[in-house]
Amino acid sequence: MVDNHDIKSPNLPNGVMLNLYPDSCNGNLKGALSLLKQAELADVFSLLYILPSLFESDLDRGFSVISYDLNKELAEREDLESLQKLGVSLKLDFVLNHLSVGSPQFKDLLEKGDDSEYVDMFIDWNKFWAGKGEKGPEGFIIPRDEYLSKLFMRKPEMPVLKLPFPDGTERFYWNTFYQKVNLLNPDDTKSEKSYLGQMDLNADSSVVWDFYEDTFKKLSSYGAKIVRLDAFAYLHKEAGSSNFFNEPGTWDHLEHLKQIADKYDLTLLPEIHSKYEDKIHEQLAEKGYPIYDFFFPGLLIHTLETSDNTKLTSWINEIMEKRFKTVNMLGCHDGIPVLDVKGYLDDQAIEGLIGLIKTRGGRVKDLFGADGKKISYYQINATFFSALGENEKKMLLARAIQIFMPGTPQVWYLDLFAGTNDYEAADNIGHKDINRTNLTEKEILAGLETSIVEKQLKLLKFRNTNPAFGTGATLEMDNTDKENLTMLWVKNGHSARLEANLREYRFHIYYKKGDEEWFSLL
Repeated sequence: MVDNHDIKSPNLPNGVMLNLYPDSCNGNLKGALSLLKQAELADVFSLLYILPSLFESDLDRGFSVISYDLNKELAEREDLESLQKLGVSLKLDFVLNHLSVGSPQFKDLLEKGDDSEYVDMFIDWNKFWAGKGEKGPEGFIIPRDEYLSKLFMRKPEMPVLKLPFPDGTERFYWNTFYQKVNLLNPDDTKSEKSYLGQMDLNADSSVVWDFYEDTFKKLSSYGAKIVRLDAFAYLHKEAGSSNFFNEPGTWDHLEHLKQIADKYDLTLLPEIHSKYEDKIHEQLAEKGYPIYDFFFPGLLIHTLETSDNTKLTSWINEIMEKRFKTVNMLGCHDGIPVLDVKGYLDDQAIEGLIGLIKTRGGRVKDLFGADGKKISYYQINATFFSALGENEKKMLLARAIQIFMPGTPQVWYLDLFAGTNDYEAADNIGHKDINRTNLTEKEILAGLETSIVEKQLKLLKFRNTNPAFGTGATLEMDNTDKENLTMLWVKNGHSARLEANLREYRFHIYYKKGDEEWFSLL
């Protein structure tokens, strides 16, 4: 028996969280809120996590932010006020590492060059690497191998974007993530170009920290209670380091961010994908931060496909014993993490997991070295339902296990509706869009009539409202038989018990109060 006391931060709500883009359900945020108002969803969700296309953006489905003003095509302040009236808490994104090339700050830099007040807000690649390499044929410095070999890369090409300046020169700026360059006249190779890109911010600049404070204040004004720190591990940059979670610089930045967030009563949820064996999640937890349980999705699929609870129950025990405060999920706007479980699952098991999901239509996202060669798998893109072979019994069991997991359950809207892989979007937009299909009002209403949606909503409402799962609850597990999983939560006389068979994908949920008889949920 393990006590759940203090596992959940007082500022991290204990209810169920719905996760979507503002246009994921019925066209815009107002349409999404109409979903929450459906009778079938009464008391199902206590939190809503809205992804950053809520803001003005131009690339990467919202993660290339132009400004943190609301995207008026998708949301109005009155929508956020309506959310508060529903009693639903709000979680928003803050993309720390970068801003769009189309942001007012970068546009000012392009217009005024060295006279711009934002000249130090972004990272001039050649200035950063001056004296540490030689210019290549394209004009940007290629760092010497002692530096280049250590760089952690998110794409096969060098992380730079070449841009024209008013003095007639072309300069190169650090661009870790996406970029897109278009000819304004595609038939003329000498035509002027338009640029899209996520330009890395210079955390050594006071202008950046002023921007951070202004943004935290704005997110708080929208009603946010939780702020997810996207890509924060890339923020600290130093020659000779990997530029991914550099220490101690990353910790210094995170502490500075927390000091600002505390002014606005915001709970920070740092987002980081890293190998279990690196123990970065432990370091975050030790410093008092809630963590994403990116280990759970891969471990759960492994558990269901092998009919063996060993790895999953070991992880659950670790969460409880080390008092991690977690947010867990099945699917999400990104892929199913596989890099994260390295060290919990061996390479053979991970490769088997990747291979299995690929046979079910999944697309693999990899990481690259400075030479452009693959160095590691990263994630696999698929809907969770398709990753399970579109087996409804597996999907319902996965949801049942999720609601009994310690932590705050986060629910991807497409999982709720048993969404399947969108291959057209994956082929024409990108791998991640395999799991980002927008739902129309007609599709939503039809989905609410299906058994798999109805049963998931019943499970989620049970988790959202049952006192047995609250702070101070205790969890008991019986994993003596690896093909079965039994989990029992108890608090103040309230009890909730899951009995699951992992081979046949059968489960029963029971609950009671005090000395009452056990009642069956499903």
